[in-house]
Amino acid sequence: MSIFGALRSGVSGLFAQSQSLATTADNIANVNTTGYKVNRVQFNTLVTNSASPTLFSSGGVQSRVARDNDIQGLLAASASATDVAVVGQGFFTVTDEVTFNETSGRFEPTGNIFFTRAGEFRPDKDGNLVNAAGFFLTGWPRNAADTGFEVTTVPNAFSAVNTSAASAVATPTTEVEIGANLPAASATGDSFDVALQVFNRQGGQRTLTVTFTKNSAVDVWDVSVELVGGGQFVDIDVNNDGTTQSGLFDTTGDGVLDDDERAVVPDVGAAGSNASYAAADIDLEALVGTRTIASLGQVTFNADGSISTTTFNSAGGDIGFGNATTSDMNFLIDFDASSATDDDLVPITLNLGTLGGTDGLTQFDGANVINNLDQNGRQFGSLTGVTISDEGVVTALFDNGVTREIFQIPITTFNNPNALTPLSGNVFIQTDSSGQPVPRVAGTGGSGAISPSSLEQSTVDIADEFTKLIITQRAFSANTRTITTADELLDELIRTIR
Repeated sequence: MSIFGALRSGVSGLFAQSQSLATTADNIANVNTTGYKVNRVQFNTLVTNSASPTLFSSGGVQSRVARDNDIQGLLAASASATDVAVVGQGFFTVTDEVTFNETSGRFEPTGNIFFTRAGEFRPDKDGNLVNAAGFFLTGWPRNAADTGFEVTTVPNAFSAVNTSAASAVATPTTEVEIGANLPAASATGDSFDVALQVFNRQGGQRTLTVTFTKNSAVDVWDVSVELVGGGQFVDIDVNNDGTTQSGLFDTTGDGVLDDDERAVVPDVGAAGSNASYAAADIDLEALVGTRTIASLGQVTFNADGSISTTTFNSAGGDIGFGNATTSDMNFLIDFDASSATDDDLVPITLNLGTLGGTDGLTQFDGANVINNLDQNGRQFGSLTGVTISDEGVVTALFDNGVTREIFQIPITTFNNPNALTPLSGNVFIQTDSSGQPVPRVAGTGGSGAISPSSLEQSTVDIADEFTKLIITQRAFSANTRTITTADELLDELIRTIR
């Protein structure tokens, strides 16, 4: 009987509208939840086939929940460097459990893999980035060669993004570049100083002053160095007989110190580590305390103000060495001023520019001007913070000015993100309908970019939700009228047999 069908239709309408009310209530409750995606109810008809075209068999209505996981939320600025938001398609990959791997030295996922748009991350006690729901952010770590990241498309093979890179190791100063103008009108004896800081292998700091003094010869300047704060220069021709020991360091004999030659400088003595370099005929025992000031050599300029040559006279007391094809002036510093140890010997190359060029030291009319002063080497540094780029590169910042890329955060995309299943904690899991996760570098292959120091807001429109409440309330009331009317009709029918 169609009256009973009307009852069932009314009941189905009540159920469908109650589902709509539930989703609206959930949306309103999460209006301030970071990265929350609005839920909405879709209605579709239930049709019962009739045996006769003259009869109508009522069916009712069905409801299903649709999730708009691919809708972009508004971005809000954040003061935290570890807050991130996805601008476009994709999700962060997170896990609910990590374990430290002694072999790799990393925290690796040992729990389930989830996906989220909630990017409010903070370091935990181990330095791993964790969001408000306790999920660990995962990504690609830097490779051992420090040339890139260990990229993989398998989310279980990611590592927890850890920001506790403890320190930046000290490195010695091995290269110094000076670009300056020496006045062409200078009189004999005029001098100009360039002071800079140099570091030993432990990060110990000394002040090195390079002095250029006008020689009596035309276009010739004498170059000397002074070390303040401890240490001494190494004289490679201590007897001043023109026979140098530069071959102990410059093993190829080309007057240029390459990286391989620099690496063996701390072991220049007799056989065995940390040997006395007195055994190598570089005897400074009688010179300790007198070699904090030394002559490197001479630089000669062309008539056009460019560098012509750098020359060295070891027999005359110069401690530098080099060759005729470069302006490099090489010398060595013994940072502890003791010839009994060689671990603290550091070779330094003073680069004055290209021979025949004006990209370094020049001699023009005008004032003495320092145009460029650059050097390598640094002190020991402690971690002060991190930054995250729009490509997801996590960079550690240290108080000695060093920066180090440590992780890259990938963005994972799905062919059908709206089919992901939501779980508590504002995370999702993949389903057969969503397709497989595809991790990509942020901003490539259709994946969204990363907005650092930002958070994606909920996609809930509170005005729209209030409007839905009114519509749902009216629809629910209307369906109750259907039920009460059908009930009254049935009551009338029952009374006909009394």
